[in-house]
Amino acid sequence: MQKRKTIMIDLDGVLNMYDGKYVENKLPEMRLGAREFVQKIYKDYDLVLFTTRNNLEATKWLIDNKMDKYFKDVSSVKIPAYIYLDDRAIGFDGNYEKAIAEIEKFQVYWK
Repeated sequence: MQKRKTIMIDLDGVLNMYDGKYVENKLPEMRLGAREFVQKIYKDYDLVLFTTRNNLEATKWLIDNKMDKYFKDVSSVKIPAYIYLDDRAIGFDGNYEKAIAEIEKFQVYWK
């Protein structure tokens, strides 16, 4: 049996309605469509929630939103994974000049 690949999914801005206004100990509501998205990819991948927030707080958010059964772990550490899904990411394709241009024009989708 082939080992399932891992996808690390960011919490703020990917699974919840984060808009850049960080409030400690208060996580935004789940994004519309997030549950269905997670349910679809869970069938083929191991999911790890990635967040810089408190892991217990993030785990409670998963439980409160009935999403905990889909996630193998919650981590603030970037572990080896097949894909990292994040609202603040730029994919690197080996071209540094292109990376600089992407960095200079970068803007999160929710701004």
